[in-house]
Amino acid sequence: MTPFGARVRALRAARGMTLNELAARLTVSPAYLSALEHGRRGRPQPGLVMQVCGALDLIWDEAETLKALAAVSAPRVTLNTGGLSPLATELANRLAARLSHLDDDTLAALLETVRDAPDRPR
Repeated sequence: MTPFGARVRALRAARGMTLNELAARLTVSPAYLSALEHGRRGRPQPGLVMQVCGALDLIWDEAETLKALAAVSAPRVTLNTGGLSPLATELANRLAARLSHLDDDTLAALLETVRDAPDRPR
């Protein structure tokens, strides 16, 4: 499941809305919406994200949060480490190989480290 999908599902549940009801409001199939929630579809397009915000009647800060989650919800990610240090390449490869074996606490610690890293020009 993607961060976007998990949030949409939680918002839907909080509003007592079924998957079929939200799909009808968005004029998409329930199968598509389910696949989007579960991360079996690519990152949602901005227009669909805005439709979801409207269908769920989100206030602006909730909508901004959902848009930000959509931006980090590509279920298939490709990393290009060309031109980076050997450490970056090793990290990317080891992470790809071990990601499914990491528990939530470890993932949260890694995510916090990456979120807190300063932006540096290449």
